[in-house]
Amino acid sequence: MSQFAMYGKFKAHPGKGGELAQILLEAAEASKADEGCQFYIVNAAEDDPDTIWVTELWRDAEAHAAALKNEGAQAMIKRAMPLIASVEPVKLRPLGGKGLE
Repeated sequence: MSQFAMYGKFKAHPGKGGELAQILLEAAEASKADEGCQFYIVNAAEDDPDTIWVTELWRDAEAHAAALKNEGAQAMIKRAMPLIASVEPVKLRPLGGKGLE
């Protein structure tokens, strides 16, 4: 099995970026207890506070899929959905670099 990485670009409805970022930061905190999650960083675009990027690294794609089925994750997704205008997921296969083992 190989590691799974993902960039998620979340475009919030106007003025809702901060609120969306807070929910995603809750997800980041929850990910600390998930052994399959190796990296989960929430970023705000410098030029647009309503654009939030999430950078994720998982043990494998299955660990990521399982995390999304978690009851807590489902509740956060439900809270976040009304704030989101669009999502652009970019799925990646890590090849190497600093921080990867």
